[in-house]
Amino acid sequence: MACLVSRTGRHLQRYDDLGRRQVVGYKCCSDGSISDDWEVLVISSQKGHKMMFPKGGWEIDESREEAALRESLEEAGVLGNVECELGKWDFISKRNGTFYEGFMFPLLVKEELDFWPEQNVRRRTWMNVKEARDVCQHWWMKEALDILVERLNSMHQHKEQSIPFCTII
Repeated sequence: MACLVSRTGRHLQRYDDLGRRQVVGYKCCSDGSISDDWEVLVISSQKGHKMMFPKGGWEIDESREEAALRESLEEAGVLGNVECELGKWDFISKRNGTFYEGFMFPLLVKEELDFWPEQNVRRRTWMNVKEARDVCQHWWMKEALDILVERLNSMHQHKEQSIPFCTII
């Protein structure tokens, strides 16, 4: 078993030219199939009051995709394959009024770990897309989920064989 710890501090964090902190995240799903039961993974905030998709700071020694994978491991305890970016959102943190630039990616979850760095401060829950949209507290994450669903529906209509995404982190 490997020892895993979450990164801390902001000394390696990325900021854009306007001073907005850059964060990345993923939406997670259990498999690549499309159905009414399609599930995504949401996590609780550290204080447990809000539900969201995993996300966190993008650091200077990693790509956005690497940061999103790291955040999914640290916060949700999942490993998987990152797919094409869903988009970029500008938003203000309600907690301290800081401006952020967020990038969201789909992640096909391949493995759920029994132990992960933030398991004592977060809950992870699989739920269908409608439930996830209802409980997610951030408008920009809801928009990312909508884009993912549109993308999957479009792929399904074009009868593409591979649907490699399922989570937004």
